[in-house]
Amino acid sequence: MPLYEHVYLARQDVSAQQVEELTAQFTGIIEQLGGKVTKNEYWGVKSLTFRMRKNRKAHFTLLNIDAPPAALAEVERQQRINEDILRYLTVRVDELEEGPSAMMRKVDRDRERDDRGGGGRFGGDRGDRPPRRDRDDDRGERRPRDDGDSAGTGE
Repeated sequence: MPLYEHVYLARQDVSAQQVEELTAQFTGIIEQLGGKVTKNEYWGVKSLTFRMRKNRKAHFTLLNIDAPPAALAEVERQQRINEDILRYLTVRVDELEEGPSAMMRKVDRDRERDDRGGGGRFGGDRGDRPPRRDRDDDRGERRPRDDGDSAGTGE
């Protein structure tokens, strides 16, 4: 059977539990028609690049599917009918990706960076750079040297 990656976007007003129910509904349709969902990833609520049907955010969900084309056609038909689904995209692939998808790896990488304490623009570890000098050194404020020569005559 052909392999597919299927991503759908649900409206921001629906709850995460409702999105899980939609995913279970679509999985049930695929299984009834002789296919199977090998991976199901909920990516969370993300901002959209442009507004879709007055929504600025959406719930993103990825399904890796091993099913006949008729099963996928039925899922897409159901998604067109459902008002909670904003968009969907199905791509046929030669093989399904094992492990977490690129979006989930990005979330993990961002979480690790936050746990380490930043990096970025506003602080965190400076890596192999030397520590910063005090700002007073950079302002040109010079302290008079105490040579014992207060008049500056050099004698």
